Amino acid sequence: MKFLFASDSFKGSLTSEQTVRLLSRAAAEVFGECETSGVPVSDGGEGTVEAVVAAENGEIIHVPVSGPLSEQIEAFYGRLDDHRAVIEMAAASGLPLVPRELRNPLYTTTYGTGQLIKDALDRGFDDISIAIGGSATNDGGIGCARALGVKFLDANGNELAGVGADLEKIRTIDVSGLDPRIGNTKITVMCDVTNPLTGKDGATYTFGAQKGATPEIQDRLEAGMINYRDLIIRQFGIDPDQIRGGGAAGGLGTALMVFLNGEMKSGIETVLDLIKFDERLEGVDLVVTGEGRTDWQSCFGKVMQGVGEHCRRKGVPAIGLSGGLGKDAEKIFDCGIESLITSVDAPMPLEDAIERAEELYYKAAVRMFRFIRTGMNIGRKLQ
Repeated sequence: MKFLFASDSFKGSLTSEQTVRLLSRAAAEVFGECETSGVPVSDGGEGTVEAVVAAENGEIIHVPVSGPLSEQIEAFYGRLDDHRAVIEMAAASGLPLVPRELRNPLYTTTYGTGQLIKDALDRGFDDISIAIGGSATNDGGIGCARALGVKFLDANGNELAGVGADLEKIRTIDVSGLDPRIGNTKITVMCDVTNPLTGKDGATYTFGAQKGATPEIQDRLEAGMINYRDLIIRQFGIDPDQIRGGGAAGGLGTALMVFLNGEMKSGIETVLDLIKFDERLEGVDLVVTGEGRTDWQSCFGKVMQGVGEHCRRKGVPAIGLSGGLGKDAEKIFDCGIESLITSVDAPMPLEDAIERAEELYYKAAVRMFRFIRTGMNIGRKLQ
């Protein structure tokens, strides 16, 4: 038997790497001699850089940048090889970097994300993937673009700093100073959000509140976004509201598409491409994947959906070992996952399940592999 283990992390309890180790130990206990391999997987959200770097034996690069409040912080991104780098915007411009009492997207910026991109260009990377979830910002990505040489000018021709409050002040966008290396760089934007830049489903009204925007602040930011949108339409002939995911990360999706000519792609699909997942499936008899909780949302850009669909296309059976199951979890069967088992073995508080996560996961893995061994024995008798 040849197994491949490719599970998402279980938030607050198990890392993707831990699941690989536990599954490998459980498989050896049940099957004795068997071939196992594992690869950390993420859906393009938090932990993407670490997962992809671990899978590709890459390197974490630490960079001093401006944080969401323009404070100096140390951020990071991943080197996969001499050409490929992977960035999480949240490492430089993420919501957890801003204390709750200071959260106000009028004053936050994606400038630090632009600095990460610039550092990657300085080091010679020409294939950059950027995960854009978890932002603290609603600046339309102007901070990021400014770090790469785009100037946003007010009515007096003064350059704006690149925070959310500046959106309403922009009168001219000057791209003459955009880093010329961008033109020779492949930019992949990892995003599963489809929101437009403006409107009731746009960046501000959908995500602004969770970033600290009151209804009054949202109205002001939305007016700024509309001004920004209209300028882009006039100057570049592109309507950001027609860009699928243009409102992602407070409008960073728009900036990456308009100014950097980025290509929007599913987070999990990008990750699976980066780690060469289809190549890893060669000769594999069974894939085990999983996540902390499986429910109907698991079918929309999540790890189990992506892994299951790739396995189905390759004719490799895949099963899921998850922490728990929620509403319509069985819909994941439509995505190439053959069966599901949970690690929780009795009713218990969530805190207990998290505290005992490693023990429960290992015991569940043993039960799962014993079922598989039983099925194999039945198959032999029927031959």
